[in-house]
Amino acid sequence: MFTLRRLLTTALFATLPLLLAGQAFAESVVWNVSLWGKRRAFTEHVEKLKELVEKKTNGDFRLNISYGGLSKNKENLDGISIGAFEMAQFCAGYHRDKNPSITVLELPYLGVSSLEQERKISQKIYKHPAVKKDLARWNATLLMPSPLPQYNILGVGKAPTSLDQFEGLSVRATGGIGKAMKALGAVPTSMSATEVRQALDSGVIKAVAFAPHAHMSFGTVETGKWWTTNLNPGTLNCPVVVNTDALAKISKKHRKALLSSVKPALDHYIDHYNNKTLKAWGPKLDEKGIQRITYDKKELEALKAKVAQPSADAWIKQNAAKGLPAQELYDTLVKAIK
Repeated sequence: MFTLRRLLTTALFATLPLLLAGQAFAESVVWNVSLWGKRRAFTEHVEKLKELVEKKTNGDFRLNISYGGLSKNKENLDGISIGAFEMAQFCAGYHRDKNPSITVLELPYLGVSSLEQERKISQKIYKHPAVKKDLARWNATLLMPSPLPQYNILGVGKAPTSLDQFEGLSVRATGGIGKAMKALGAVPTSMSATEVRQALDSGVIKAVAFAPHAHMSFGTVETGKWWTTNLNPGTLNCPVVVNTDALAKISKKHRKALLSSVKPALDHYIDHYNNKTLKAWGPKLDEKGIQRITYDKKELEALKAKVAQPSADAWIKQNAAKGLPAQELYDTLVKAIK
């Protein structure tokens, strides 16, 4: 009996490290995250999220960030839907039919004046039941926005020093920004950010609507000759989403670590954008000798009146026909802005 008990005790202690190792292995989680381009202001919240989650879980939950290695930017939502990766960033304007509910955030001339306000209204819309249902079609859960400032135009060739000089100008512009450009007589062209520099250099387009970080990250500031300081036609809405099944599978500890890190990650993002990116933009324009163009306020008000409400009305009509509570979504947005 003694010998048997001793053998069992020895066997237990021998296998205990293996059992514990197996348990540690089972608790370890690695999520693949699909981004594009390179690390920049636009991805700082995801980078901060990675740092915070790994710190809170002692490395048991890791985010493996890939810049273009997992998917093309316009295919990230598709990748999420099939579980090709667990987290991704995309822009609503890249595939408006796939995520019509959040395109309300890309309407032109909404009157949003800060990143903090953009963050607030995005999160308000993301919580709407119709938006959750819309993204659920892709097995996607909205995690956090990527607040962007109002876009402006950087271009080559003759500078449009008055609004009527946009007539016939080919501009990379998507979503509501494209509608504003069209109202000016410009020719909006939709293409992904990674294609823009080549298109500008080859003459396919003459101008680009970007936020400052993108003009720097994708190199358009290197060849641009002029910049509009106050056109402010709108912005893109680019959420970070997670695969809903993957979110459901992780432990409560890991889920808490992830969700509790969203706020500080966004705080970091906005601080970085305001105090590093935007502060670097003016000196960069000066360094490159880029002409700044500021338009008359009365001209801009007339453009806004021509574009804003008609675009909103058209959006409501189009998306109500698809079964979305479009008027309710728009009213929620307007209330959040006010």
